[in-house]
Amino acid sequence: MRQQQRLGLLCATTAAAAAVVIAGCGAQVTGTPTTDAADVAAYKTTAAAASSAAAASKAAAARTQAIKDNCGQFATTTSAGVKAYNDFITAHDTNAPDYAAKRDGAATTLDNAALKVETGVVSAVGALPTELAEKFTAYVTAARDLAAETKKMTYSSPVAKLNEASRRINGARTAVHDACQAN
Repeated sequence: MRQQQRLGLLCATTAAAAAVVIAGCGAQVTGTPTTDAADVAAYKTTAAAASSAAAASKAAAARTQAIKDNCGQFATTTSAGVKAYNDFITAHDTNAPDYAAKRDGAATTLDNAALKVETGVVSAVGALPTELAEKFTAYVTAARDLAAETKKMTYSSPVAKLNEASRRINGARTAVHDACQAN
């Protein structure tokens, strides 16, 4: 019987202690809530740094993707223009009967390549490094100039302007290729 009394006393004491703790947790705290100015400033600094890091990471990813997209398609896009132009030059040099078709095809292919490269640069605005975007734009201008000179050609036309336009596009293609390799 004594053990039962002890156990009962122990249970009663535990219940009373739990009631005091529970009652203490339910009491209201008086006062006015305030913030620690140093903690607020530290939080704002941390939040701004995290936001800045996220923005920088997003910009770096966009830059990488823009370079990949534009440089990746450049060789394929421009090689079609090179082939069509070389076919035209062969037709010109051999007085081929399909000279006019080769001339017009070369001009169209060069214009199409310029448009595709330009579209890529425009869609990546702000993401491409400025120097690379300028090189792509120089190619676009050179391709359009060569297309315009090609359209003017006849069997008896002087070739000085055509040759100069050809040198400019070759230089522009090389500059883009080198810049893409560097990025």
